[in-house]
Amino acid sequence: MSKQNCRIAAVQMISGPRVADNLATAGRLIDEAVGQGAQLVALPEYFPIIGAADADRVRASEALGSGPIQLWLAETAQRHGIWLFAGSIPLTASAPDKMRNASLVFSPAGECVARYDKIHLFGFTKGEESYNESSFIEPGDRRVAVDTPFGRVALSICYDLRFPELYRALGPVDLILVPAAFTETTGKAHWEILLRARAIENQCYLLAVGQGGRHENGRMTHGNSMVIDPWGEILDRKLKGPGVVISDLDHQRIADIRESLPALAHRKF
Repeated sequence: MSKQNCRIAAVQMISGPRVADNLATAGRLIDEAVGQGAQLVALPEYFPIIGAADADRVRASEALGSGPIQLWLAETAQRHGIWLFAGSIPLTASAPDKMRNASLVFSPAGECVARYDKIHLFGFTKGEESYNESSFIEPGDRRVAVDTPFGRVALSICYDLRFPELYRALGPVDLILVPAAFTETTGKAHWEILLRARAIENQCYLLAVGQGGRHENGRMTHGNSMVIDPWGEILDRKLKGPGVVISDLDHQRIADIRESLPALAHRKF
């Protein structure tokens, strides 16, 4: 079956501690994206909740297949008839004091057709700024790509972006998704460079969707959501604040670039 071109959109947010408020914001922005023709929509990492403490996310965890967040996602995908990629939500882990940071994929029928649990857990310390995801997140151990009518989509979450071997193992793909809550410190230094490199080296589109702004808990996230084409060109971007970035995924563009510069075929290892 031939792959279809489509409109892809990223929904940038500044999520807070109240799940209901975050779902309402996400719903409004998805409406906006669909109104612009989006057929595939991605939400950012932790889109349902960023609380005052990491434990708030753990307490909001749902069992796979049940809970208000997943019900909302299924209903939203079905109502709009879109492929909806839930950047990440907290799912229950084997340890009661931890969670799985999971990206779920919902088909236009409202069915959850794929799950990816974040493999690489972020750790960073610089002065008073410190993060240690392994203290409250149980890591995944399985790479995941999803076949859709619009092509093969590689799933990843935030810190995964720094590990190019993940995408190589899933390729060739037509689209890489990178939902994130990148810190402002690391985002200013590395976010755009890493995103464009992943698109260029895999010769595919990349949809990066971030949390972008000052959260109620005081944390500052980098935002800078964007759509990147297989040549590394930025097709649309939003720096800060809630909003939508959107562009077309064109399979002829992928084919032309891979034909003129067959780097994937030239790989030796």
